[in-house]
Amino acid sequence: MLELLPDKQWFVLRDLKRPNAKKHAYQLLQELPDTPLEVFTPMVSRIATRGGKRVVEQVPYLYDLLFVRETRSKLDPIIAMYDTLQYRYQRGGGQHDPMVVRDEEMQRFIAIVQGQFSYRYCTPEEVSPAMYGRQILIVGGALDGYQGRLMTTRGSRVKRLIVEIPNLLALTVEVNPEFIKLL
Repeated sequence: MLELLPDKQWFVLRDLKRPNAKKHAYQLLQELPDTPLEVFTPMVSRIATRGGKRVVEQVPYLYDLLFVRETRSKLDPIIAMYDTLQYRYQRGGGQHDPMVVRDEEMQRFIAIVQGQFSYRYCTPEEVSPAMYGRQILIVGGALDGYQGRLMTTRGSRVKRLIVEIPNLLALTVEVNPEFIKLL
């Protein structure tokens, strides 16, 4: 009888290192020699001074947040190797299952971040229920087929689609009004 292998999932992890650490967990996990891992950390550009010169560098948006796509059985020993790396758990649930993000949500999020889109990160606290506008479908353009809600902001002429990873992180991406179809 064939035994089904568990599918890879996007696990949400915490990096307990300080923001000024020389190497963060996402860098360590990407450099593991025998276990190539799919790691994603939301990054932003920041201007820093290095050797007296101003340079633009990519730094994590939230230093303690990273996503790893792997099976739990392969990820457990890796997490056990580092005392500053741990699973994130759902708040107030009482369950001890690590947080997992669905593949479709994660791929959509990564595609927007790595594409040539004008986007902005938001924490769940920044996006209030009043900001969730009409349900839309994007028809045409680079975001063709994306479905979600418009972000309503008083006085703004720019249309933004909210793309979120529930209870963790959201981003708003600028959408051309001619591609919006109201649902």
